[in-house]
Amino acid sequence: MSFPTVSGCSVRAMLSAGSELALIDVRPEPIFARGHPLWAASMPLGSLEIEAWEHLPRHETPIVVMDDNDGLANTGASRLERIGFRNIRLLEGGLGGWISSGGEVFTDVNVPSKAFGELVASVCQTPSLPPEEVAGLIESGADMVVVDVRRYDEYHTMNIPGSINVPGAELVHRIGTVAHEPSTLIVVNCAGRTRSIIGTQSLRNAAIPNRVVALRNGTIGWSLAGLELDHGRTTVAHRPARSDQMCWADAARTIALGTGVCFVAPCEGSSLQTPNRTAYFFDIRDTEEFENGHPESFIPVPGGQLLQETDRFAPVRGALLIIAGDGTARAPMTASWLAQMGWEVVVIDDLIEWSGRRGILRTGAYQPVRPTPPRVPTITVDELVSVDHATVIDVASSRDHAQGHIPGAYWEMSERLGDLVAELKVAAPIVVTSADGVAAAFAVAEIFHSDNRVRALLGGTAAWHRAGMTMEKGRDRVPETPPDVYRRPYEGTSVEPSVMQAYLDWEYGLVEQLARDGTHGFTVWQGESQSHPDDMN
Repeated sequence: MSFPTVSGCSVRAMLSAGSELALIDVRPEPIFARGHPLWAASMPLGSLEIEAWEHLPRHETPIVVMDDNDGLANTGASRLERIGFRNIRLLEGGLGGWISSGGEVFTDVNVPSKAFGELVASVCQTPSLPPEEVAGLIESGADMVVVDVRRYDEYHTMNIPGSINVPGAELVHRIGTVAHEPSTLIVVNCAGRTRSIIGTQSLRNAAIPNRVVALRNGTIGWSLAGLELDHGRTTVAHRPARSDQMCWADAARTIALGTGVCFVAPCEGSSLQTPNRTAYFFDIRDTEEFENGHPESFIPVPGGQLLQETDRFAPVRGALLIIAGDGTARAPMTASWLAQMGWEVVVIDDLIEWSGRRGILRTGAYQPVRPTPPRVPTITVDELVSVDHATVIDVASSRDHAQGHIPGAYWEMSERLGDLVAELKVAAPIVVTSADGVAAAFAVAEIFHSDNRVRALLGGTAAWHRAGMTMEKGRDRVPETPPDVYRRPYEGTSVEPSVMQAYLDWEYGLVEQLARDGTHGFTVWQGESQSHPDDMN
């Protein structure tokens, strides 16, 4: 099946005009990270149906699928069409066509957010201190606090000695619980630059009385300076008392209004979703709060990750972003940054309290939507146990596979399943599994008609685990450098210094790339930002 094509020039025109568009890159993430358009969203073939179903909520959304002009885009478009998407085109010439049409190419992942952070630092002259100076202040017992604005799991893995975890969206909301005096110096850090820049500038925009600076280059800079990181720290800023939760809410609302954010009453919320416009509904409170009660249809993105991974959570550029307000600084502050990134943003005022009074909050963990798996030959866990010499192939991500898989299972990328099956000279059933079995069913659908040995495991590896069966961990059958997952230069504790330095150099060059690209739509608010005589860059 062939699909119509669209030129890179036309795609850039749509992005610059603010038209609704999902530019979907179906190449494996490590290849995507080598080069892609600014607003391309990574949805590799192996997880395409699942990610599209979760992150492309409107089937009429204009979609452009891209690859390296190697046929993957056409395969991806066919798979999207089979699950109900109707407005699909291919990027003419793939990435090469984009380049030949004059399009800028960006490396790494979550680039819109990182590039925006660098633009903020450039425009606002966000102050920072070098790691050596921060280490000296810590050693001297200075009146200061280091706040780490990453996710808790990142903070727990490696952290600045003595730091406190305050994920980004919580920073303005909780800062009073960790900096009790206006004389206390606040140092904001992340792994590299983006989240510390946005966190520092959030506090400065809110005009808190303290001096606030970023730790220059985050934990990467700390390591490159030869300083030791801590590991396993668990100190998290507690929630403010109810009487203190509104402390900076008015300031955040003023900033949001200044950036063009719209505020509506809860009773108007239902009118925001229309059949002709993609709308995303986000709840940015922490996980415990979300699970204790959240509005239906709202997706949890706690801790500032919505700003860090906007391209993942909202891959449809030109969509409407709707944030659930709870009367604190969190929703308006987050909304203000999204608006500066060129999104139309609405905050539903006091939605959480309003919904709670009416008894219409849902409780429990978020259950992502999943497409209906295709009809393919299947096998249950009990049947698998009773089969002698069955071959199991796991098409989950290599990370999920390493965390737990069926003993003896092969690992393979979904899009390469057919090649592996063809190589296996076995007569017994070949059972394909994935985390919950959905990705496995889609993978089997591509090949079962040509090989009657293949079955999908009902419920996937999760069903195996629920049945009390033995699980294995590790990466024995995964390549040392997995082809499905791009390792970020700020992940883990064993990254080469040259790789970390190259990443920082890349971040510093993003503002220049934005100027050449011309499709970003970013504007930086310069309102009530705080200044301090000791600020330095």
